[in-house]
Amino acid sequence: MFSHVFVGVSDFERALHFYGAVMDSLGVELRFCERERPWAGWHSAGGARPFFVICKPYDGQPHHPGNGQMVAFAAASRAVVRASYQVALENGGECEGPPGLRPQYHDNYYGAYFRDPDGNKLCVACHAPTLDGACCPTREHGQ
Repeated sequence: MFSHVFVGVSDFERALHFYGAVMDSLGVELRFCERERPWAGWHSAGGARPFFVICKPYDGQPHHPGNGQMVAFAAASRAVVRASYQVALENGGECEGPPGLRPQYHDNYYGAYFRDPDGNKLCVACHAPTLDGACCPTREHGQ
């Protein structure tokens, strides 16, 4: 469905540090990083697309986070949700909702919400039915 998800940042080096740590905690690989541009992109292990890309806004205007916009990353387990959330906070992120079940979405939705240092809202979520079982990316959960 997606080719890429692009998130604007104001301070590329700060964002690269933040997202590098979060993506490492999720097991997501850095695909490219061009500081002179500046932009960087990640993708799931062994994959080509979709990419998650950070960059200063193309039009040269200051970055402004959107209201109601969020990027959610799939986590392999609830333990990965907790670890990624902690890594995000340790690297300049701000809490928007600690790790926990969110049964209003579905019975097994386990997620954590945070903002990056530029104010972009992010989520890490696992949809597995067991405490730390592997998530099944192909299973439908009524979302």
